[in-house]
Amino acid sequence: MSAADDVVDAHDAEEAAGRPAAFFTSPDGRWFAPTALARGPWDADSCHAGPPTGLLARASAHALPDQPLVRLTVDLVRPVPMAGFAVEAEVTRAGRSVSTTLVRLLAADGRELLSARGLHVASYAEGLGSVPTAPVAGPVLADAVPGPFPIGRTLHGLPCFTDAVETAYPPGHDGSPGPTTLWLRAPRLLAGEDPSPFQRICPLADCGNAVSRNEDVARLGFLNADLTVALHRRPEGEWFASESVSHWHADGLGMSDSVLHDVHGPVGRAVQTLLLRPLG
Repeated sequence: MSAADDVVDAHDAEEAAGRPAAFFTSPDGRWFAPTALARGPWDADSCHAGPPTGLLARASAHALPDQPLVRLTVDLVRPVPMAGFAVEAEVTRAGRSVSTTLVRLLAADGRELLSARGLHVASYAEGLGSVPTAPVAGPVLADAVPGPFPIGRTLHGLPCFTDAVETAYPPGHDGSPGPTTLWLRAPRLLAGEDPSPFQRICPLADCGNAVSRNEDVARLGFLNADLTVALHRRPEGEWFASESVSHWHADGLGMSDSVLHDVHGPVGRAVQTLLLRPLG
């Protein structure tokens, strides 16, 4: 049985058992309530940043439905509460070829939690025919072996993001510290709604710092202060890979740099600015 088959079976079992099969619920399309699967591994009351980033991409796409979203830059201002939040979006520039958006996640009291700038570029309507591109090979999903999420330990012991996703490793990778490639499949953002390819890849895009950590979580924390996701083509399917490396430095700064792939090859890049801090 392939890794993809394993994941389909796992998600079918979740739904049959009545467990949440999506990261969020929403009564009105503006206020979003996280399910347990959106919880981060460190704080029981806060979300992992990946699923909220998917909602930022969703809001940006809804604001400019006729121009594809190609880049999203997120500033992680405050923790995103499990208590819920609102999402607001505005078009900051409406052009024929290039447009921009500003999207914000807001707490119940109006405080800004996350903000994001979206870049939208119009597709060439008539198509360009055959176009040469760099022949870059990516990892092969069929060769990957199911394995645990790189960070198995949480600080609260509650169901969280690491329980929501299914992961698999290509040959030579197993989730050990250091540069690593990881395949991941995540639940939908919202039950009953098919996410766009950009939205679907966001939970993986925010995992680069964990995938490529340079030592296990014991001595140093490696939180990201931002996330930039830039895509050069639309990802296809539900399985995506992160080919990640982290650069850590003694002054407490770092960066995670990840090439993102679907089953056909590279689709873009995710970059995170890291804050290295001692634990304990």
